[in-house]
Amino acid sequence: MKFCLILAFLGLAFARDMQVSHPNEFIRLPGHTQLENVVSARPHEYINVNDLPSTFSWADVNGTSYVTKSLNQHIPQYCGSCWAHGAASALADRIKIARNAQGDEINLAIQFILNCGTQMAGSCHGGSHTGAYEFIQKTGFIPYDTCLQYEACSAESSEGNCGSGDYTCSAINTCRTCSTFSSMGGFCSEIDYFPNATVAEYGQVTGVDNMKAEIFARGPIAVGVNADPLHEYTGGIYQGPVSSGINHIVSIIGWGNDGTTEFWIVRNSWGQYWGELGYARVATGKDWLGIESDNAWATVGSYTTINTPCYEDGTNCVKSETVPQHYGPNADFLKAQMEN
Repeated sequence: MKFCLILAFLGLAFARDMQVSHPNEFIRLPGHTQLENVVSARPHEYINVNDLPSTFSWADVNGTSYVTKSLNQHIPQYCGSCWAHGAASALADRIKIARNAQGDEINLAIQFILNCGTQMAGSCHGGSHTGAYEFIQKTGFIPYDTCLQYEACSAESSEGNCGSGDYTCSAINTCRTCSTFSSMGGFCSEIDYFPNATVAEYGQVTGVDNMKAEIFARGPIAVGVNADPLHEYTGGIYQGPVSSGINHIVSIIGWGNDGTTEFWIVRNSWGQYWGELGYARVATGKDWLGIESDNAWATVGSYTTINTPCYEDGTNCVKSETVPQHYGPNADFLKAQMEN
C-alpha cells in the first residue's frame, strides 16, 4: 500500500514537472476576409470617456446580471475553441441586455460554428473572434444551444470521442433532436425551423478608452490575450510580467477598481473551477497579456422569442431541401460550407 502511494506521489510530481504544450488557439483563416462590417457610429465616437463610471460590470447593473452562463471549452475533451466561446458569450450577453434580462436565458450553439464555420471562423485547432462574427453574419443565423449541444469536436479533430463522430456541416449538425431509445424505434432527426439569433454589425476595438465606451454602451466584447500566464492563475489582479503574442480569446464584461488598481473583469471559458469562479482580473492601461490590442464586438440583429412549434420528435419541422428556404438570403453561403 505504501509502495503504491509512493508511486502515485512520484507520478504526480512528474506530471507537475512536465512542460505541457498549449497550442495557439487564435488563428485568422484564409476564408475570413472581412475583419469588420460597420455601418453605425461606434460608441467611442459619441461617448466622452470622462463621463463613464469609475467601475462598471454587466454582471451587476443596479442589482441585475446581464451576463450569460460561464462555459468550459475543454470538455468532454480538449478543443481549442476559445475564439468561438469568447465571441458567442459576448453576443449572448448582448441578447440578454437587449431583452433587459427578461425571460429564459438565451445561449448560442457554439458546436454549429465548429461544424460549419471551419473555412472562415475556425475549428478545435484555432480560429478568431472576428471570423466567428463574419461567419454568423454571412450564414444569417446561429441556433440556440438547445438545438445543438457543445461536444468539443470539429471534423478534423481526432481527440477523445471526436474521431468516431460526425461533425461535418449538415442539416442534422445544425439543429437536431432524438425521439426516444433506439431499442424502442427511436431516431434522431434534423430540425429545420429553430430559434436563432443574427449579427447586424461587427468590428474591432482597441485601447482602454475605446473598449470602455464599447462595453458600457453596447455590452461585453471578445478579447485576445496571451493565456500562458493564466494557466496557473488562482486569483488577484494580474499585472505582469509582460507577455506578447495573442493565443487565446476571452470576453470582458466590465471594469473595476480595488482602490489602487483599475482592472478589466475577464470571463474565461475554462470552467468555474478556474480562477475566480471562471473569471480573472487584469490591470488596465499597460496592455498586459495583449488584452487591449485585438478585440471584437458584434451587435445583435434579431433573435427568436416566439418559436415555430415542433413535435417532440421534430418531424413536422423537417423540409426536403438540403438547405431549407427559411435559412434566408444567405442559404447559398451555408450550402457552400456543407459542400466543402
